[in-house]
Amino acid sequence: MTTTDAEHRSGPMSGIRILDLSIALTGPYAGALLGDQGAEVIKVERPFIGDIARWIGVSVNGVSALYHMSNRGKRCIAVDLTKPEGQAVVRSIAATCDVVIQNFRPGVIDRLGLGYEQLSAGRDDLVYLSISGFGQTGPYAHKGAYDTVIQAYGGFATTQADADTQTPRFINQTAADKVTAMYGVQAVTAALFARERGGRGQHIELSMLDSVASFLWADAAGNEVLTESDRSMPSSFVGTFAPFRFLDGWGICTPTSDADFAGMCRAFGVDGPDVDAVRSMVDRRSNPSLTKEVMQRCYAAAATMTSAEAMARLDAESTPCGQVLSPADLVDDEHAAAVGMFDVIDHPRAGLVRRPRHPAQFAGTPSHIGGPCPALGEHTDAILTDLGHGPEAIAMMRATGIVA
Repeated sequence: MTTTDAEHRSGPMSGIRILDLSIALTGPYAGALLGDQGAEVIKVERPFIGDIARWIGVSVNGVSALYHMSNRGKRCIAVDLTKPEGQAVVRSIAATCDVVIQNFRPGVIDRLGLGYEQLSAGRDDLVYLSISGFGQTGPYAHKGAYDTVIQAYGGFATTQADADTQTPRFINQTAADKVTAMYGVQAVTAALFARERGGRGQHIELSMLDSVASFLWADAAGNEVLTESDRSMPSSFVGTFAPFRFLDGWGICTPTSDADFAGMCRAFGVDGPDVDAVRSMVDRRSNPSLTKEVMQRCYAAAATMTSAEAMARLDAESTPCGQVLSPADLVDDEHAAAVGMFDVIDHPRAGLVRRPRHPAQFAGTPSHIGGPCPALGEHTDAILTDLGHGPEAIAMMRATGIVA
């Protein structure tokens, strides 16, 4: 299944043009999500090297999965931002755009002449998103900040710590980057909504550290939120959940309500006075040791069943449950197939590429995953032509290293 350009531009962001000056994952992924919703995204990269994401992780014929997923459907121009002429090209592009996204270290973008004050001069409708690791000010503002650095500072590593040794563990994906990207998308759309109502753009400052703290504190910092807590419970109320081991795999059951708990016990054939004593949520909260004993009996019973048998029993009790699947497993799952969760496109260099659909399903303005990620500088000539540069001028810029 492929997405036509007309379909791609039918989303709720149709008509919005975005200049993406960012690298790696935070800014580019935000731009990709906005592109899925119909925005036109122009990505600026360094000549010859390009975005660092081109060189990270699994790749086929020079196309990395990371780069594709965070730059799908974009147009790409390769420009040397260290040259004044290159900066002038980018300023010309920015003048045609509604939104600019950048994630340089604080101060760098201004020295390149492409900061908010410089690009918004003479116009008041520009929405400009600046993403940084620790923020634009403060003693850590100058620090470099890749994902694991923010996972460490923001609390992800400690909330994932080994229960026995308390050794911090990192989430095995760039969670801080992606959380920040999603906050960035929400911030951009909120600023565009405000502009629609009031006619003015604005500068948005977004730090990865703020994003991770906001995300984590919603449910994983209870004792830090309620400062007068007796600390008898862990800060994360899901920190004690553990998967069930079946004869042929793993799964999870989440017995939150009283009905869920009773259904789980019935599904695994666990009953008796100890179960009766913790039937209610109040009883389970008051008797954590006894609750743990009942849960251990459920775990032991689950270990005698196949995954299919356990899921069927839990489903029959309407108890929230699920098998533990890998990404490869999910691709072949019957539900994923039934709802069309994934599609496959034929990338001109990487071959067949599979992508999950955009998660928000808009009834009136459908979103569509963009087409193949661009080659480095693939659209340089077309973009410069759109800006009014003729073939000779473009050839001169290429010969002098301004563009590639």
